[in-house]
Amino acid sequence: MELLQGRIRDYAWGSRTAIAQLQGRPVPSDGPEAELWLGAHPDGPATVERDGTPVSLTELLVAEPDHWLGERLVGRFGIRLPFLLKVLAADAPLSLQAHPDAEQARAGHAADADRVNYVDPYHKPELLVALSEFDALCGFRDPAVSAAALAAFGVPALEPVVAALRAGPAGLREAVRLLLSWPDAERPGLLADVLAAEAAGPEATLARGLAADYPADPGVLVALLLHHVRLAPGEAIWMPAGNLHAYLWGTGVEIMAASDNVLRGGLTPKRVDVHELLRVLRFEVLAEPVIAPVSVAPGVVTWPVPVEDFALHRVELAAGCPRARLALPGPRVVLCRAGRLAVDDGVGTVVLEPGQAAVGSAVGGPLVIDGEGEAFVASCGLR
Repeated sequence: MELLQGRIRDYAWGSRTAIAQLQGRPVPSDGPEAELWLGAHPDGPATVERDGTPVSLTELLVAEPDHWLGERLVGRFGIRLPFLLKVLAADAPLSLQAHPDAEQARAGHAADADRVNYVDPYHKPELLVALSEFDALCGFRDPAVSAAALAAFGVPALEPVVAALRAGPAGLREAVRLLLSWPDAERPGLLADVLAAEAAGPEATLARGLAADYPADPGVLVALLLHHVRLAPGEAIWMPAGNLHAYLWGTGVEIMAASDNVLRGGLTPKRVDVHELLRVLRFEVLAEPVIAPVSVAPGVVTWPVPVEDFALHRVELAAGCPRARLALPGPRVVLCRAGRLAVDDGVGTVVLEPGQAAVGSAVGGPLVIDGEGEAFVASCGLR
């Protein structure tokens, strides 16, 4: 194992406290810190030290693919790390968005010469595990519930949307199309009418909160078609391809397939390609967006997901607990969230404190984690 230095992304919606606190730096930070990237994504690769100089993990993978990735991983994913581990810290809502499946990504990338929607040929499923209470919108809920929520505002202009939703899942596409295709000149008036209504309850509170930042964005109403969940620490949400979602507030550990393919659906000043979003979205009810951890060994849990790109485990060791041994395929990235932990892969040992991370290559053996504390371990999902 070797120490890994991550990259902080300063998106405007980021927190000025969460990542700084994790890393033991002064709070508040000088600017927003939205994500800590721990991987080999070309837009922000983490680094390891070589002769006193930081070298990007991306460069090392290209120079020594057999060492870092191994023949099996290269054969399946090419010379690239298929996953990206992040700490995500949101103080404001992220955009509504969805991601293509693998086939859509390949075809879209081949056809999208300007790289407007498909910047790479990869899918982007995501798993987010809450570190704090975490608010999110994720996947379509029962359309009848959404119809009642919109009808409660008593806005006549929304009646066609309500009627579409009352048709059940078959009407979801039309409801989303109507909202996202609303004429630009009429959007401020529509939102003003909604906010002026006397409707009460969580939906009205959510709409008013989102409209404070996006007063002319129909994504405020699209948000009311989705599950609004509040995760407790340790709970997770799994977002497969085609599910519309947005992270609203909180801090979590996210692992995802390493891709930048994002189709936005509102709550953003950026471009929304309504036609392509409607083509990619899965217009079906997501029965249960929240997944609980599954114990796999004393002090070790995981959140099983049906992809080969990644797997995520959490290790919690208290005083007197036996060390944890994880027989996960390399390469592996380990993030220490709390305490002080020694991580050994049979090639090298590193001692991690909160906010520090380590990386191990494919030639390493099973991970052995010892000490007192909490760590997240990212690996590929191949078995």
